[in-house]
Amino acid sequence: MSSASRLAKVRARLDLPTVRRASGLLDGHHRSIFTGHGQDFDDMVEYHPGDDVGDIDWKASARTGHPVIRRFVHESNLAMVLAVDTGRSMAATAPSGERKSEIALFAADVVAYLARARGDLVGLVAGDSRRITQVPARGGAGHMEMLLRILERDLTREAPSSDLSRVLDRILTSASRRTLVVLITDEARPALTDEDALRRLRTRHDIMVISVADAVPTTPGLGPVADVEGGLVLPPFLQRDRRLHAAATTAVANRKKRVRDMLRRRGVEHVVATSSDDVVDALIDLFRRQRRVRR
Repeated sequence: MSSASRLAKVRARLDLPTVRRASGLLDGHHRSIFTGHGQDFDDMVEYHPGDDVGDIDWKASARTGHPVIRRFVHESNLAMVLAVDTGRSMAATAPSGERKSEIALFAADVVAYLARARGDLVGLVAGDSRRITQVPARGGAGHMEMLLRILERDLTREAPSSDLSRVLDRILTSASRRTLVVLITDEARPALTDEDALRRLRTRHDIMVISVADAVPTTPGLGPVADVEGGLVLPPFLQRDRRLHAAATTAVANRKKRVRDMLRRRGVEHVVATSSDDVVDALIDLFRRQRRVRR
């Protein structure tokens, strides 16, 4: 485990315009429009039956000739939960040649960095088939560093096998307030067996999914290939087999489609990251699409 600050490493990789752009898109998850007395005046809107008559601006109503009320922007203090799959499958190889765990951890780094810069509260639910780690939502650089260190510790090749359903169930049973859940896993998950849990989560919380792509094991030039779960080695002659490569590519495409279709049915926005280099652009795209959905 490295000793340098993970937040400092993120700051060194991101330029200020990128940070502002990503933070601005994340604003949509933390602000809500309501009528009545709030923190910042937003605009005037026409009065409709059922609105609080105490919010009517009588001087403005006299000028316009019909009742209008003052509308304010309220900071909703929506907490965020990093929900991370720490199973052994995250130690497999991504298309970039990196471990998927490196990409997942960098995605968590960026989310935590943006949240700290905004003063947001962030909690953690991370786990696999044997472990569940939960940390309540708090703010501050020290808290963010602690969360990232936990993930750095747990995202290893020696981790137990993945079991994302345990992570989803823990959020369902523990998060009482509406929360922004940022789920980080691999592209094979959430599985179809997780659909009901996602449906229930979606009714209570906002959810975004960051999936980390797998390298196709028959990709030319990938080098020696072994299964991280079972340790089975793919012989070189099979790795070079064109028919096997075509079948593997088709299987991966079908798996991606099943996950994508299931998430779309549940109204969950998601992106797939193939390397650390495309994490920031993927997150910006995700924030933009999620913000559009909320409007």
